[in-house]
Amino acid sequence: MRGNNPILNNLTWQVSEGQRWVVMGANGAGKTTLMQICSGYLHPTLGSATILDTELGSTDVRELRTRIGISSAAISALMPPAETVLNTVLTAAHGVVGRWREQYEDMDVARAHAMLRAWGLENMASRLIGTLSEGERKRVQIARALMADPELLLLDEPAAGLDVAGREDLVARLARLAADPQAPVIVLVTHHVEEIPPNFTDALLLSKGKLSAIGPVTEIISSTPMSRAFGAPLTVEFVDDRWYARGRMPSKGKRGRGD
Repeated sequence: MRGNNPILNNLTWQVSEGQRWVVMGANGAGKTTLMQICSGYLHPTLGSATILDTELGSTDVRELRTRIGISSAAISALMPPAETVLNTVLTAAHGVVGRWREQYEDMDVARAHAMLRAWGLENMASRLIGTLSEGERKRVQIARALMADPELLLLDEPAAGLDVAGREDLVARLARLAADPQAPVIVLVTHHVEEIPPNFTDALLLSKGKLSAIGPVTEIISSTPMSRAFGAPLTVEFVDDRWYARGRMPSKGKRGRGD
């Protein structure tokens, strides 16, 4: 609730093991609130939310949060610009941001290096976060989110602010992650269908805090459901395993001689 106004209302959603979800909706649709609930940082005012078999409000959520990987602008803002790439990823093992006096085992360091290799960052281990490009920072965020081997991975607009080359590189990497049967359940929030990687299975559309459409991604990310959710006439196409969207111009009626 925000004041007396519900941000999300009458929403029922179940995510199962092996699924890769995309969540879309116009600004103010409730996507951020939904992700805050999924991450255990916000409890529903009414109803219930169960994350990884843990009902919010019935237990200490600190342990739950260690099982969830998050990549978001809020996490990015916490990353110290003077910290190295390696330490930024490594510190996720202790759930902290910024290296201090905590001790790490050899297996933690090895996993951090493995995450850097997986996300094309192996040559940047000693680089400072503040010197990275936006695309490099996005990849560091995801590598960090995966460091603790989470059961649930939440990606909140991971391609926001990237140029076309950076976006395509990230989408390709996310497609490979989504295809990995050992990868965690993935929930991706985005504003643009072009940012949906191949190998995603399901989609949820929000409109004004309510569920607009839900189901297999190839059925939901299509012209009619998207037009309804965004309140605008859209043409959505699926070509070569990728989605593309454009607005439909209203047809001009024929004018009579007296118009």
